[in-house]
Amino acid sequence: MLELSNPNDDLVFADDDHDPVGSAPDKKAWKIMIVDDDPAIHDVTKLALAGFTFAERDLEFIQCYSGREAKEKMAEHPDTALMLLDVVMEDDHAGLEVAKFVRDWLGNRNVRIVLRTGQPGQAPERRVITEYDINDYKEKTELTASKLFTLMHAALRSYRDIETIDASKRGLARIIDASANIFKLTSMNQFAGGVLEQMTSLMNVDLGALYMTAGGLAAELDGDQYKIITGTGVYADSAGRYAHELLESGKTDVLDKIHQMKANVYGDDCFAGFFEDRFGRENLLYLSGIENFDPLDKDLIELFTKNVSIAFENIHLHEDLEATQREIVYMLGEAVETRSQETGNHVKRVAEVCKLMALEYGLGAEEAEIIKLASPLHDVGKIGIPDAILNKPGRHTDEEREIMKTHAAIGYNMLKGSKRRVLNAGATIANEHHERWDGAGYPNRRHGEETHIFGRIAAVADVFDALGSDRCYKKAWPLPQVLDLFREERGKQFEATLVDILLNNMDKVQNIQERYEDPAA
Repeated sequence: MLELSNPNDDLVFADDDHDPVGSAPDKKAWKIMIVDDDPAIHDVTKLALAGFTFAERDLEFIQCYSGREAKEKMAEHPDTALMLLDVVMEDDHAGLEVAKFVRDWLGNRNVRIVLRTGQPGQAPERRVITEYDINDYKEKTELTASKLFTLMHAALRSYRDIETIDASKRGLARIIDASANIFKLTSMNQFAGGVLEQMTSLMNVDLGALYMTAGGLAAELDGDQYKIITGTGVYADSAGRYAHELLESGKTDVLDKIHQMKANVYGDDCFAGFFEDRFGRENLLYLSGIENFDPLDKDLIELFTKNVSIAFENIHLHEDLEATQREIVYMLGEAVETRSQETGNHVKRVAEVCKLMALEYGLGAEEAEIIKLASPLHDVGKIGIPDAILNKPGRHTDEEREIMKTHAAIGYNMLKGSKRRVLNAGATIANEHHERWDGAGYPNRRHGEETHIFGRIAAVADVFDALGSDRCYKKAWPLPQVLDLFREERGKQFEATLVDILLNNMDKVQNIQERYEDPAA
């Protein structure tokens, strides 16, 4: 039985009606599970720990009166910090079965398990310690109030450190994963999120953090304003906004200071990390809710930021490479349009409409971006068509029409050997954007879903824009006439679902047309 009368116990007990709110109501309480079939043990344990806090966090008690109940409650509360576990309950080994269940079945290695037994002969200490993954073994007669106080501090300190290590591992894993997939389109967000989690783990921060860019990326977007890429905690929904809009006025000075000093800044309750690559692009990391920095914290942070800078530079290099590739693709598409005496903005409009339709169709963000980048190559094969046929003002003869049709195969053969995703997708689009849903298209008379979704989407976007634009052989059609054609060809030339997407998003499509309007002649 837990003893409270030991004169050496210096624990001060609260009144019986004490409300265990504690000193830090804004911080999550430590969950303590009491598992014992004796209600008196529950009462005396709670009494002994009334008013107890660790790391400015209170205790939250979860009470179980059987091994079966303990198993159910542990499944519901995997974030339990400490389990005070009786051995003998509904049977002689109920507590041991609970310990085995928690470790082996639930896979919970973090919760600290302390066995408390009033019948040590039922579960000899040496055997239990050897055979079961528990953290301590106490006889109820030896667990005085002062020893319970010591036990709580040791167990919670251990649990806190284990959780910190796990959080650090998760953050590091995210960084490694993002770095390994650095050439994916979403790598910046992934990497920035991993950096945040790793940094918050190093600093033990809970309140929130946000990653933002200045210099190259920010200047590209809105001068010297800090545009948020991703965030966590209280800033979780901040992507796309500007830091000065969210932070109180006193905190924005920290961001201005780091931009001027080009070094890490440690504020009273915040941290701003500075990263700069060899091209002069700056990256900022802002963390809130930090109260103290010890020398070890600063050493770890400085080492961490130096290593992260290299990864940021690699990501920026990838973004530059991607931007260069995008520009080359657009230039190539525009060169083809210019040669055929058509407007270069046609390829930009087609690209944007393709991305819009891909997202509405249910493709992922990465696939939508790929079709946007690749669609300007849809008519690249026109390079191989003679000028006299390409720019003929009147109707083509049957022979000329067959020659024009070869541009699909020419474009495909130009691009098919590439191992780059964008160019490979461009080959598919070039080859298939004149196929029809009913199988009457060219060059291969593919039917329905035999045509790749990229080709089906590009077919809709290309025809819609071509009909609404002036060409050497025709004037632009009025929008109602264009829409009537698509309604007529729904399920014939074009996939019905894609036609519906086009018609249902006409406001967005028209907005794209206005943004990329053809220059005045």
